[in-house]
Amino acid sequence: MADRELIDALREADAVRFGEFELSHGGTSDYYVDKYLFETDPRCLDLIAEAFGERIESDDKLAGVALGGVPLAAATCVAAGVPYVIARKQRKEYGTGNLIEGALEEGEAVVVVEDIVTTGTSLIDAVEALREAGATVERALVVVDREEGGRENVEDAGVEVEALVTASELLADADRD
Repeated sequence: MADRELIDALREADAVRFGEFELSHGGTSDYYVDKYLFETDPRCLDLIAEAFGERIESDDKLAGVALGGVPLAAATCVAAGVPYVIARKQRKEYGTGNLIEGALEEGEAVVVVEDIVTTGTSLIDAVEALREAGATVERALVVVDREEGGRENVEDAGVEVEALVTASELLADADRD
C-alpha cells in the first residue's frame, strides 16, 4: 500500500489534475500526473528519495531515465549515498555521444528510477541502453504506476517494477474539482 504522506504531498503540489489530457503515447486520460510539479517540489522530492533509498542496497547503482528520472536519481543518490548514471533516450550529436552518462562498470547492478510508467516504453528503452553498456538491470523503481500495462511490459523485459503509488491509490477519494 502506498504511503499516505506521499499521496498527500503529490496532491498538495497540485501534481494530480483532472480534465481531458493527451498523453505522450498519444492516448487520452481524464487525469494527469504532472511530474514536473512533484519533481520540483522539495517535500515530494524528499519523500520520494527517502522511499527509493529504503528500497535499494548500498552496492546498487541508480540510473535516472532522462529527463524525469534524473532529479529522482540525483535526490536518491544524495539521500542513500549511492552513485547514479543518466540513461538518455537518444544520443547527442555532439560531445561523447553516449547513451549512458556517468561512470558505469561492466556487470554492475543498476536499479532504474523513473517518474511515471504508462506504457513502459521509455523505461524499456533505458533498460536496453543500460544492458548494452554492460549493466545488469533487474529492478526499476517508479513513483506512479498508471496501471495501463506499462508495469507488465517492463516485467516482460525481465525487470521487476516497484511503484511507490498506483493510479488507483492516488485517485481514490481525490477531490476532482
